[in-house]
Amino acid sequence: MRKIRIIVHVSLDGVFQPAATPGEGGDDYANGGWTVPYRTPDGRQAVLEAHGSSFDLLLGRLTYELFAGFWPKAGNIPIANAINAATKYVATHRPGSLGWGPARGLGPDVVTGVREMRSKDGPDLVVLGSASLASVLLAEGLVDEVLLLVYPVLLGRGRRFFPEGAETRKLALVGTKTTSSGVLMNTYRPVA
Repeated sequence: MRKIRIIVHVSLDGVFQPAATPGEGGDDYANGGWTVPYRTPDGRQAVLEAHGSSFDLLLGRLTYELFAGFWPKAGNIPIANAINAATKYVATHRPGSLGWGPARGLGPDVVTGVREMRSKDGPDLVVLGSASLASVLLAEGLVDEVLLLVYPVLLGRGRRFFPEGAETRKLALVGTKTTSSGVLMNTYRPVA
């Protein structure tokens, strides 16, 4: 059975929004690129290792669209190569419009589609961004691990990864690392 890991970059106040997001009320978001000052070679290596040597992606439709506009143009770098090569399983009502591949829709019932992908042999499934999808997966008990990369910055505004009113979930801290720029890489596992 494949494992499902959520990997998310958040500010100390829980914001994960990286840039202005057209159509989401974030067109005027002033904090775009907030992770850039904290990027370091040791952090980049740790993030690569966290993804694993081979992985597939579970993405919400908006994240898929944002990634499709960025990663194919990111150049010949290890993380871009890995993300571009990964099979993208997307929560969408329009699977025929998934032009950045390899990709396929999860079907009309996302939870059933994820359970099916999880039960098959293959690389681990990684959720990047996709807060709505991540919340559903956590609520359904389908997540094996959450990696929060916590940046030493307060942004004050922006979309938060764990929304107000999210269902209570207990997580156990199973590992932590710190990059040279002060980013905490905290690994959690859900407590049954």
